[in-house]
Amino acid sequence: MARLAQTPGLTDVQRSILETVREFADKEIIPHAQRLEHADEYPTDILDGMREMGLFGLTIDEEYGGLGESLLTYALVVEELSRGWMSISGIVNTHFIVAYLISQHGSAEQKARLLPKMATGEVRGAFSMSEPECGSDVSAIKSKAVRQGDDYVLNGQKMWLTNGAYSSVVATLVKTDTGADSVYGNMSTFLLEKEPGFGETAPGLTIPGKIDKMGYKGVETTEMVLDGVTVPASAVLGGEEKVGRGFYQMMDGIEVGRVNVAARACGISIRAFELAVAYAQQRKTFGQPLARHQAIAFKLAEMGTKIEAAHSLMVNAARLKDAGQRNDVEAGMAKLLASEYCAEVVQEAFRIHGGYGYSKEYEIERLMREAPFLLIGEGTSEIQKTIISRGLLKEYKL
Repeated sequence: MARLAQTPGLTDVQRSILETVREFADKEIIPHAQRLEHADEYPTDILDGMREMGLFGLTIDEEYGGLGESLLTYALVVEELSRGWMSISGIVNTHFIVAYLISQHGSAEQKARLLPKMATGEVRGAFSMSEPECGSDVSAIKSKAVRQGDDYVLNGQKMWLTNGAYSSVVATLVKTDTGADSVYGNMSTFLLEKEPGFGETAPGLTIPGKIDKMGYKGVETTEMVLDGVTVPASAVLGGEEKVGRGFYQMMDGIEVGRVNVAARACGISIRAFELAVAYAQQRKTFGQPLARHQAIAFKLAEMGTKIEAAHSLMVNAARLKDAGQRNDVEAGMAKLLASEYCAEVVQEAFRIHGGYGYSKEYEIERLMREAPFLLIGEGTSEIQKTIISRGLLKEYKL
């Protein structure tokens, strides 16, 4: 394995998992990613291989049929998958977040019913907070759930659901009037179950179609329209007693998601470096390989250093969460640095490729369209800076 982005202190099981996933990425993802991405084709065969490997149950407890691995293992697996193709990691990301939310906050009935099927990939999860008129400002969501007898009726429109179509359960944040003083205490998370596909996939729940994106193709990103969706009170994440706790549950999941985005950024950066260093050693100008020119050699040095820094922050954030500690500041730091460095590393790799980097025949063209997503996914860089500064000011308060 290459020297870049090594992680000390892993168990034999963790190393074995990562070696298997890397081999899978090399043989089953990278050779097909360009064709699938350009066609915006759903990677069914790749996902079947991931199901056979048990990756959908990676972090789910063994008592529910999963592998019971840590967030660190999950993050390192995502890094390897993203090195192959970021869209593949996107498919498992929201699934992992929903599985985590159910594991940490779900009722005994929700865990027993959903987690075994999620572990096999038979049931896949999607995660929904954003709406057409709000993204980072979660307090501005308008979708509502109103109590009617023993049920809740949901109405509203959600946006930017990865796995919106092919998922079977969507963890969905909506407003509920609990009478709390804070707007954040008047939000609840519902586990909305539906059939995979587009159109009306459950009574009143419609997935209109795919959003056409600049990059991040293959995996579907959708809207979700809620028009009188009626669910029992038991559909609240954690059961009816957890009404009003939705925002805090979702923020716990977002900390996992931000570690994931940092891992995705590291994976893309590693692939961009691999492409750049290979091209720089093969392509000759002025009688010698590009890598022998100091200007290019310095670019490679800076790229490698940025990858190491981002990888280290990502690993630290994952290990803190695994230790049961709050990691909002550290996850924000990891996501901020990794996504910004990813954009820089990919652009430098693009520059090293010269005119060929602009051709769709070269993989770096795809990475140039994928990297920008990480600057905004799971909260923009500006949001991360807000979270980081607030946390540091609280800790260093005079």
